[in-house]
Amino acid sequence: MTKALNELLDIIVTNLGDAVVHSEVQLDEISIVVKTADIRRTLSYLRDDVNCQFKQLMDICGADYPEREDRFDVVYHLISMTQNLRIRVKVQVTNESVPSAVEVFSTAGWFEREVWDMYGIFFDGNPDLRRILTDYGFEGHPLRKDFPLTGFVEIRYDEEQKRVVYEPVKLTQDFRNFDFLSPWEGPGALPGDEKASDNAEGAKK
Repeated sequence: MTKALNELLDIIVTNLGDAVVHSEVQLDEISIVVKTADIRRTLSYLRDDVNCQFKQLMDICGADYPEREDRFDVVYHLISMTQNLRIRVKVQVTNESVPSAVEVFSTAGWFEREVWDMYGIFFDGNPDLRRILTDYGFEGHPLRKDFPLTGFVEIRYDEEQKRVVYEPVKLTQDFRNFDFLSPWEGPGALPGDEKASDNAEGAKK
């Protein structure tokens, strides 16, 4: 299997040429990193070439690496039912937009909307790049690693106004002020644990 995958990878790299930045076979799957500008050509080739026939786009997702110069990965997962193979295609971006894959795979439309919603990566040419998982008025992109866990706004239903209202997040508890002597976190036995304490004392003797 590994030999066949390496042979196919050699064919892909040869045909795509300078578009391929990095390639490898890992866990019985081909993985390639390509230049952002070449993503459409790469996907078209993988779909149409007789050696590949990766005709189904299974998913597009993002990944955030804040410490890296090219902060974001956009990852495309393709499957070939004919060859019974999968391939992972990546592009690395910071602030530049990624060419939309809708012209190559119509299913890319909603996948790209999800990546835009969660990571804020813009897809140039997507005909309907709206939020898909969060609300239209949502602020920020929640899967970025610098996004606060509490978010920026909270939503509640206001009885007086008879509508849903958005307000800045207000923490009802100061999470930094722990009571370390509470029965949950403090030293000593909880009520009902006297037997366990007695056994511990007996073991010491």
